[in-house]
Amino acid sequence: MRKFLFFLFKIIIILFLIAVVLDIIYTKAYLHSAKRGKIGYVYNSEPKTIDVVILGSSRAYYHLVTPMFSHKGLKAFNYGMEGAKLFESDLILKLLVAKKNKIKNVILEVDLSLSSELDYSEANALKFMPYFWDSEIIRNQFKNSPDYNIFYFFPFYRFMRYETKLGFREMLSNALDKKGNDLNDGGYLGLFHSNHELKSDLSNSKPRRNKYYEEIKTLCKKNNINLIAIMTPMCENTKGLEYFKQVKKIYPEIYNYENVVTEDKYFSSCSHLTDEGAKIFTARILKDFFL
Repeated sequence: MRKFLFFLFKIIIILFLIAVVLDIIYTKAYLHSAKRGKIGYVYNSEPKTIDVVILGSSRAYYHLVTPMFSHKGLKAFNYGMEGAKLFESDLILKLLVAKKNKIKNVILEVDLSLSSELDYSEANALKFMPYFWDSEIIRNQFKNSPDYNIFYFFPFYRFMRYETKLGFREMLSNALDKKGNDLNDGGYLGLFHSNHELKSDLSNSKPRRNKYYEEIKTLCKKNNINLIAIMTPMCENTKGLEYFKQVKKIYPEIYNYENVVTEDKYFSSCSHLTDEGAKIFTARILKDFFL
């Protein structure tokens, strides 16, 4: 029995050491590339001066056309991500500041995220996991996550858990410095399909104060960054538009652009503009804040 337990102990130690080595290899690979995705671009790029940083969910990702800022002589990048919460926007800004980037303006889409009961989107949170052990900022951001201890104490677990997104194939692409599509057009993605049955219901959505938005405000003030917090367009056939007025009552400083673009032909879905609609909206943002 003693021999068996000793043998089992040796197997556990060997497996643990293998996990440590694999964790180091995978982490080093992800630290190699700034071309693969938006988080790698934040984490591995050299410091630079950025006139406009765009943060938010798909309502920033699909709505703010980065090349239009460039055409006005502004250095801009859209860090918006499908399904992102203010947790991820806050973390991206913290990393950008920590990496010594000089940021002049932040455009933050902060409307529907204020009604979310979830701290973060797991689909986006996993994108930070390769840098978990390299970054105290990332570890601190996830401190209250129910998975924090297992990420912290079990090497290589995060790569195994998210194998389809962070596994061998993606690790190898980072090691080989292959460029991903997320960085095209300054991080902006245009939508070209228009859905003719547009409707949405915000009647049950209730905005609330958000600690990550508060952290973003504090970080911008501390670093002399001009924060432009906005709400972006919804289609005409949306119930519960009172939601946006409720947001203004909680945070009067947030600019309401919910009704700047309303015609159905400019929407891909009720909460997402087409490329043509996004250009109209971006033109308005440029006019109001940068011309």
